Amino acid sequence: MPLAADTWILDLDNTLYPPATGLADQMNARIRAYLADLLQADEPETRRLQAKLVAEHGTTLRGLMNTRGIDPHDYLAWEHTIDYSVLCPDPALVAALGALPGRKLLFTNGSAYHADQALPRLGLEGIFDGVFDIVAGDLMPKPYPESYQRFITKFAVAPERSVFCDDLAVNLDVPEQLGMTTVWVSGTPVAGPAPYEVLGPRRWRTWDLARMLHTLTSDD
Repeated sequence: MPLAADTWILDLDNTLYPPATGLADQMNARIRAYLADLLQADEPETRRLQAKLVAEHGTTLRGLMNTRGIDPHDYLAWEHTIDYSVLCPDPALVAALGALPGRKLLFTNGSAYHADQALPRLGLEGIFDGVFDIVAGDLMPKPYPESYQRFITKFAVAPERSVFCDDLAVNLDVPEQLGMTTVWVSGTPVAGPAPYEVLGPRRWRTWDLARMLHTLTSDD
């Protein structure tokens, strides 16, 4: 099922590596520790507040900026305490990404530092033609439309020739509205030989990103 596209846009966390690595759990633990210190709150309260901030503002960072006026760079410093050694390359994904025609762009709600630490450990150093992080987005995260517009402008992206892959369905709504093909990286397999299911004319879900990318660019 070859797909005509010249720009491939991929999220980082829980998209280029599986949740089973525990890296996202580490990040959430550090975020809650930040909240506990900032608000003098216990664990149940920090969990409740984190969920509320994400639901209402897209990310904890944006929520704290809007409601508490925090220094975003101070907040992002917790990324320097993460143990990235839990990440390792997926040879099939490395090969599938390397074989994609056109540009590969990383679009993350994390920082450039986070991407710089994660990509080499995933065997993806040098694979991407550009990285768009939370700072490049003027601290406006996905799924805010302004973030996507800044990304499109920065990299001169033609939405109709682009594929956007993310583990959060909410982050795919704006790309789909803009005319991109979207791939939701999530969930359990469904019966059949294909490593994906069709959710709409330009929207798919996959549980095996490497196999799906190979399918999209192969005549086999």
